Amino acid sequence: MSTYLIKAEHISLQINQRQILDDISLTIEPGKIITLVGPNGSGKTSLVRVLLGLLDVSQGSLKKKDNLVIGYMPQKLHVDSVLPMNVLRFLNMGVKVSKEEIIRTAKTLGVEKLLQQPLQSVSGGEFQRVLLTRALLRKPDLLVLDEPAQGVDINGQQQLYQLIASIRDEYGCGVLMVSHDLHLVMESTDHVLCLNTHICCTGHPEAVSKHPEYLKLFGSSLDGLAVYTHHHDHTHELSGDVVGHVHHEGCKHDH
Repeated sequence: MSTYLIKAEHISLQINQRQILDDISLTIEPGKIITLVGPNGSGKTSLVRVLLGLLDVSQGSLKKKDNLVIGYMPQKLHVDSVLPMNVLRFLNMGVKVSKEEIIRTAKTLGVEKLLQQPLQSVSGGEFQRVLLTRALLRKPDLLVLDEPAQGVDINGQQQLYQLIASIRDEYGCGVLMVSHDLHLVMESTDHVLCLNTHICCTGHPEAVSKHPEYLKLFGSSLDGLAVYTHHHDHTHELSGDVVGHVHHEGCKHDH
């Protein structure tokens, strides 16, 4: 029995004689969160497409768990402003689930109050939670999230990443996330892979944040915005509701 969901070994990708990915190896395991970081044009989205089976590799091998179910949350999704569709109908598209299951999952992610609203009327943060709900309705072994905090304000980003970690804990699925925000995903990821066509560095998020190759790519842009660990004086349910309080000396930020 395989212990991995997806295993990529020495994969490379060339498109029109341009090297997009070079000698990439990674293993995605159940219950683990892997975050891909890298500058624009580094190959992050191309790697995701390879792992989803949308692009064929030029070299290397790609293995997947038998009958692997993937829930995918795209970086962007355009919805026509005149399309007459509410959130419930959107969630019901492409998946065979009952209305009761949609409501239950929407409640878990804190969007049940939006179900009858027009899809175009929800905010950026709400829409990201709707997309996450849709991915989760597939009952995935693996969640693939391409820039899940796109268009969400700083507080909403922190809440969304905490929600993703809570989903992993409750559902036991693996998570592959693409993010530019290592300083925000520190607490919500187990392993970071820094990509710039090839793997620059990989490992625990704190170790990657101090690695010379990572600092070469991101150091100047993160001046004054150092990686931090945030301590909360309360805990949340998956929906975001506060359920208890924990005493700390205070929240320490190294900004």
